[in-house]
Amino acid sequence: MPRPLKSILVPALCAGTILGVSGGLAQAAEPAPTPPPANWWDTITVSGSVDAGITFNPDSPPDGLNFGRLFTDKANTPLFNQFLLTVQRPLDPKATDYDFGFKLQGMYGTDARYTHYLGELDYIINDRAQLTPVEAWGIVHTPWLFSGGIDIKFGQFVTLEGAETIDPTTNYLYSHSYIFNFGIPFVDTGIMTISHVDPMVDIYAGIVTGVNTTFGNGQGDNNGAPAFEGGIGLNLLGGNLTILATTHIGPELPDTNGFNNTINEFVACNCNPNGTLRYLNDITATWKVNDNLTLITDLNYIHDDGTFGSIAGIGGFHPSGYGIAQYAIYKVADWLSLVGRAEVWRDTNNFFVAAYPGNFDFVNAEHGFLNTSFGGGPLGAGTTYLELTAGLNISAPIPDGTPVLKGLTFRPEVRYDTSLNGTTPFDGGSGFFGIPGTPGFGVGTKSSQVTFGGDVIAKF
Repeated sequence: MPRPLKSILVPALCAGTILGVSGGLAQAAEPAPTPPPANWWDTITVSGSVDAGITFNPDSPPDGLNFGRLFTDKANTPLFNQFLLTVQRPLDPKATDYDFGFKLQGMYGTDARYTHYLGELDYIINDRAQLTPVEAWGIVHTPWLFSGGIDIKFGQFVTLEGAETIDPTTNYLYSHSYIFNFGIPFVDTGIMTISHVDPMVDIYAGIVTGVNTTFGNGQGDNNGAPAFEGGIGLNLLGGNLTILATTHIGPELPDTNGFNNTINEFVACNCNPNGTLRYLNDITATWKVNDNLTLITDLNYIHDDGTFGSIAGIGGFHPSGYGIAQYAIYKVADWLSLVGRAEVWRDTNNFFVAAYPGNFDFVNAEHGFLNTSFGGGPLGAGTTYLELTAGLNISAPIPDGTPVLKGLTFRPEVRYDTSLNGTTPFDGGSGFFGIPGTPGFGVGTKSSQVTFGGDVIAKF
């Protein structure tokens, strides 16, 4: 007897459906083709930024300087702070085998007066805007010893220390802290190892030529001794809390003529500059509290073992400086952040905090040559500085299709500086070494200053 058509079609359709589904599952189970690895050359990037600003000082200091500043030192004067050009190939953060990267970064602008490597382009331009390399290094990742391997960096690189950087695009405020200006190195020449012990711990250890130096005693190095820079980094709370504790230890006094000229009086060190250590210590903690609020704490201590002051007849002293800076960054919107910084920094002998009127005064002081720089008060006495800064980060929208320009940021700020112990480091120009009626630059006449400043950063 013939079977009904329904009794034939239904099982066939079910079987076809089952076969089709199982075939689809089998096809889905096949692994997707692995994309080819990126070409090494394709990971090289070229980028840059331009930063320019101005700082208004209602006191209009006679010497034209905002005392206690380096990069924003000129009062009521527009500054072309820097044109920064960077070519780099960063290490692959997921690399488990050998990998190689590099970074080449150069700067032209007024900031270069303070970031020179001694002996490299430090005297070729006698102008407020100068030219200098910032970084020139290679780096090798190795799978040695630890779970994350060891990175070996060699060449010229920025310091590990501090909460602020030479690159303005990674700072939240236009003006810099006392810690950044006077409590840490800017750049190093040497070799640095970064040991990734585990995902939470990194250990840094390096041998460098000294603070802002290169090679060659009397040329690239202001003395003949090396220094150590290193520390430990902690990555906690899933990356929301990072702590970097670092130290830089080595002789930093110039042995050009046996004297140090960075301060008010011409005084002998009474030491061997190649064997007298300077300690620059810093701890920076960054806590991302939530998507909107970030807190940064910067602790700093600097000390020099040199004995100063005997020629001036005030007895010997060993200069130190120490303090803390607290930052708060609150993101209101994608285009707007509120920024605050409060800092107290003590210069125990008016040795470290100084002003440099001339274009070459800073590098002259580092070399140990005569210069017209001056400090914030009598040598051997001390000043406790307080600065309070409030600012905005405003990111302007960039229309789609805009060529070259990638970002535009405005950073207006208001800043208050004062001495907490009654000294008068601000509003300078009272005469050479503070003697009224004499020509030149001198110490200040006021215990505080208020400034209004800001800059614009264009990234491309």
